Amino acid sequence: MIVIDKVTLEQGDFELNAVDFQLGKGEYGVLMGRSGCGKTTILEAVCGLRHVTSGRILLGDLEVTDLPPAERGVGYVPQDRALFPSMIVREQLAFALVLRKLPQDEISERINELAELLGIKDLLDRDPGKLSGGEAQRVALGRALAHRPSVLCLDEPLSALDEELHEEMCGLIERVHQETGVTILHVTHSPSEAKRLAGCHFLMVDGKVERMEG
Repeated sequence: MIVIDKVTLEQGDFELNAVDFQLGKGEYGVLMGRSGCGKTTILEAVCGLRHVTSGRILLGDLEVTDLPPAERGVGYVPQDRALFPSMIVREQLAFALVLRKLPQDEISERINELAELLGIKDLLDRDPGKLSGGEAQRVALGRALAHRPSVLCLDEPLSALDEELHEEMCGLIERVHQETGVTILHVTHSPSEAKRLAGCHFLMVDGKVERMEG
């Protein structure tokens, strides 16, 4: 569950004031709105990458407003994927698990699970610079899922893909949601993408988030 309770965020001249909405446990929600309205800012606040001036953010039963990113149980796929240029795919997937000091056998087992789920078993020893757009997106998704987050935040994850890859990735994200039960908050500009993937739709207008029917 994600609860945004009267959250205010400020950055220079930009401000979001007393934003309110919530997404139930295990739901798939999309957040839409014009460019520059603050959608990514909301995602970053949920992840702990953006300071909240006032209000509260709750994930499940835990208030995370002042917690660092690593303690929130959130996976994040930014729009540019942000893969580490010096790490092969296997190391990308292991990154969050190594930080948490998991035993090596558990890390290896989790990497294999993710590679199977995401169809990237043949890519584990490849450099990120040698991945196609669709392959890089799968790796970014795997890295975000590695530590079994309760919440997954996706920022325009399909916007740079051609039609065939877009369809393929939609199917993959649907399967990930079904198999993991993770709560997903997904920013997109595509109404068709929103209709296909999400059961809960939000529209950001004039700094407020409104829940839409459909």
